[in-house]
Amino acid sequence: MSQRFADLHRSMRESNWMPVVPLAWLVIIVVADATSPPDIHLGPLLVAAPAITASFGGPRLTALIAFLSVVAQALIAVLREREQLFSANHQAQVYSLILVGVCLVIFCSVQEHRAQELSQVRYVAETAQQLALRPLPERIGPLRVASLYLAAEAEARIGGDLYAAARTPTSTRLIIGDVRGKGMSAVGDATLLVGAFRAAVRARTGMAETAAFLDESVVWNLGEPSDTEQTRETFITASLLDIPDEDNSCGLIVCGHPPPLLLRKGHVAPVEPHLPAPPLGLGEMAPAEYRVDAFELEAGDLLVLYTDGITEARDPAGRFYPLAERMTAWTDCSGPDALLKQLRRDLTHHVGGPLGDDAAVIAVERVT
Repeated sequence: MSQRFADLHRSMRESNWMPVVPLAWLVIIVVADATSPPDIHLGPLLVAAPAITASFGGPRLTALIAFLSVVAQALIAVLREREQLFSANHQAQVYSLILVGVCLVIFCSVQEHRAQELSQVRYVAETAQQLALRPLPERIGPLRVASLYLAAEAEARIGGDLYAAARTPTSTRLIIGDVRGKGMSAVGDATLLVGAFRAAVRARTGMAETAAFLDESVVWNLGEPSDTEQTRETFITASLLDIPDEDNSCGLIVCGHPPPLLLRKGHVAPVEPHLPAPPLGLGEMAPAEYRVDAFELEAGDLLVLYTDGITEARDPAGRFYPLAERMTAWTDCSGPDALLKQLRRDLTHHVGGPLGDDAAVIAVERVT
């Protein structure tokens, strides 16, 4: 609902015809007051014109309408009291309009300055997030890949969802994760984890060693000096996959993250780990050695990795999005890209608007 009001407010600010509304209001009040009986005074309603303008216009336009309101009040005085121009009543109304106009102009100036600051902060944060969430290539070795990032509503659209892919000499490594919290700190933590993941793959470490290195990287980052309580409580859920080029047997490590879903011949099943590891960043709870679970990914199978922004998306009645159930019905999806397009349409329809949390999805299909 808040996003709809934000969209309405933005469309109002971008409409060229909106200044006509307060101008028409001034004309209506002047004519109505001038033709009303002597004991009826409609001049105080002129204050609505600059107030309306402040809802969509900047300080300059608001100042102009406020000035025209004062002129309109003077015109009313001329039309109604020719013999006693500017009585005490009209003078009080003029001074009141000037005071209200000045306050509205100051308010618009402060609001415009804060909006510019917020826009700049969001631009920087989104740019940093896009660097961490670069779209994956359509082909990686023997795999067809598609990725999707869905931003939440405007008030919370900067989050810490992440994904990345990297090549080893004989396989493809994938990671998908979700940083606890939002804002620039979450984007920074996500970028750090993606960089650590690529460094570990480049160093040709095994899956277990990679998971241990990522946990240590998050712990090191949390050990940096910080004044925020949120930083000390940060952790990252993640899933790591290793998909060999020549073998159907894949490796999986789940660190407090939703398990992947495997779509095979119209049937969907979660790839559940035997013993999930805790989220990354909880160093004292990290296992002595991460366990790598094996599962089969055959030619034609579709594997979907996602963050909880998908499964925790609610419809207007409060029901969670049933991802596995919906995927079972998508038998006509010919590949990862088609599946994610269908997911985006269906999820948007389920929620009835923007998501309440960021969401990231990767779909992978083994071609050969």
